Amino acid sequence: MKDDKGLYYYPFPVNKKVHMYVREKDGNLWFRLWDAGDLQLWEDHGWVPYGAIKKAQGLYQGRNFDPAQAYDLALATALIAEDRGASKT
Repeated sequence: MKDDKGLYYYPFPVNKKVHMYVREKDGNLWFRLWDAGDLQLWEDHGWVPYGAIKKAQGLYQGRNFDPAQAYDLALATALIAEDRGASKT
């Protein structure tokens, strides 16, 4: 999906108030979280490169949060590729 902030998907499909925005810059994928219930989140946390997310994954082992679900590399890649294809037509 796409809106005025950019391309996004729902990292937690049952909660449509949370969007994960994705972009590609300098050959890397970047992510940024937006939450309708916490608008300050967008201002407080900028774009995060996937490499930093991957490094931080170990911190979440054994917890209720799975970064691999929220920061979905395959979904982000597909979304960007789909958008590129749509913009060429």
